[in-house]
Amino acid sequence: MSLNDDPRRYEHLSRVRLEDPEAVARAAATRRRHPGLKHGTQNFIVAADHPARGALSVGSQPMAMADRRDLLDRLQIALANPAVDGILASPDIMDDLLLLGALEGKLVFGSMNRGGLAGLVNEFDDRFTGHTAAALEALGADGGKMLTRICLGDPDTVATLEATAKAIDSLAERKLIAMVEPFLSVRDPHGKVRNDLRADAVIKSVGIAEGLGSTSAYTWMKLPVVEEMERVMASTTLPTVLLGGDPAGTQDEIFASWKAALALPGVQGLTVGRTLLYPADGDVAGAVATAASLLNNAAPTAAVSADRGLSDRIPVKVSE
Repeated sequence: MSLNDDPRRYEHLSRVRLEDPEAVARAAATRRRHPGLKHGTQNFIVAADHPARGALSVGSQPMAMADRRDLLDRLQIALANPAVDGILASPDIMDDLLLLGALEGKLVFGSMNRGGLAGLVNEFDDRFTGHTAAALEALGADGGKMLTRICLGDPDTVATLEATAKAIDSLAERKLIAMVEPFLSVRDPHGKVRNDLRADAVIKSVGIAEGLGSTSAYTWMKLPVVEEMERVMASTTLPTVLLGGDPAGTQDEIFASWKAALALPGVQGLTVGRTLLYPADGDVAGAVATAASLLNNAAPTAAVSADRGLSDRIPVKVSE
């Protein structure tokens, strides 16, 4: 499934990084930007920031994401689909994709906190070790994403919440989107961090996360697809993208759950990675095409039009 089986196929990236490191900034400066976000048009963003947190596994394969050449192959296959709007990546992967010219016309989101390494003794101390708001502005990015795990039994949680709030404010000052990915999390008896995916837990995490920062004007939620997703989406008015997580269940079951969730009000699209980049059948292009077919990009419905009386009473300045 590789674009090319030549083990030297990305050697030029190493050469450019060695001899001309400013090429990354030039590629970012000359990149064609995404035409812009619009209500009624759901977005499809591919996530590729897992390795920076030491999370290389996919399903039963503990080192699935370890081969960077293979990962870049898969990302380029996904990004080549015109229905894929953009990328969410750590700085190293983002820079590779910029040098490859793979982000033309795409939304770009940087991964900001990768310090809570998978399996780390203080994993909940999820420090901001990736993109900064200033760096994302310089790259011409559209926003930054932050993982916000809330463990009521771990004192490091409050530091992560404070850092997240400061990052939201820093992004908002630059009119950049803050994509916040909250979970209520616990450590199991073996010390492994587990996210509570019950609807009540997800709703509680949303309530905490959407209140972070001095403004929510530029804040989005990035949420898992869980049972009673209608209740989850009723807990926020913020634009929300759905995450894929480590795939569980059959591919058909996963896609069916996404399809149902994408039909809910407030859902702005998908931000998924491993499920599509490492599908069970190995067909990345097919998995991406199927996911793209689930997006609801029709014109506003009659039900939305019927609510216009309410929206007309809310003063909103719309730029042309």
